[in-house]
Amino acid sequence: MTIAIVVLISGRGSNLQSIIDAVGRGELPARIAAVISNEADALGLHRAQQAGIETRVLSHAGFADRNDYDLALRDLVSEFNPDLIVLAGFMRILGAQFVGRFEGRIMNIHPSLLPKYRGLNTHERALADGASNHGASVHFVTTNLDAGPIIVQSKVPIYADDSPEILAERVLQEEHRILPQAIRWFAEGRLSARDGRVLLDGETRPEQSLTSHRRHGIPN
Repeated sequence: MTIAIVVLISGRGSNLQSIIDAVGRGELPARIAAVISNEADALGLHRAQQAGIETRVLSHAGFADRNDYDLALRDLVSEFNPDLIVLAGFMRILGAQFVGRFEGRIMNIHPSLLPKYRGLNTHERALADGASNHGASVHFVTTNLDAGPIIVQSKVPIYADDSPEILAERVLQEEHRILPQAIRWFAEGRLSARDGRVLLDGETRPEQSLTSHRRHGIPN
């Protein structure tokens, strides 16, 4: 069985590309039905178009408030009858009008080891705290920002000479690895969310940390 995915983006779409590549390699029993962005100039739209994927733009600028935008986005996404919605760098907070419609079928990739560093500027905050490690998390989306049940995480070390940009690139490599993994579990019917818990193969999934030992993208 092949599931239909709608991917929401706001920027360059490197995580989108990781999904496109995984589908192209036959690693995901899925098809990307559409890529939707709230930014008309998002580079990720060009990535999707080059892959022959339908794209849509729904700018938030023309809406009176967040609720009206959520309703319009909900209706647009529904046109594609998705089995799963993936937020891959979508820089909008989604409220109950949207999340309630697709509950248990929305997945997000976040650049931190949640529950640490919810929200923005995660790499700068980790360095400012003197943290020894950092990473990425894939989680199901709820109405609470970056607080949904965690599906999978990947940890990377922080080095003394790291800048936010270098650390971001190290984390991004792990995002590209764990997001397709989580989508594959869902597509295979192995993954679900129930009562605030993540189930994999019918069993409660404990917090998972897949540690990487990469420095500037090169294995130590």
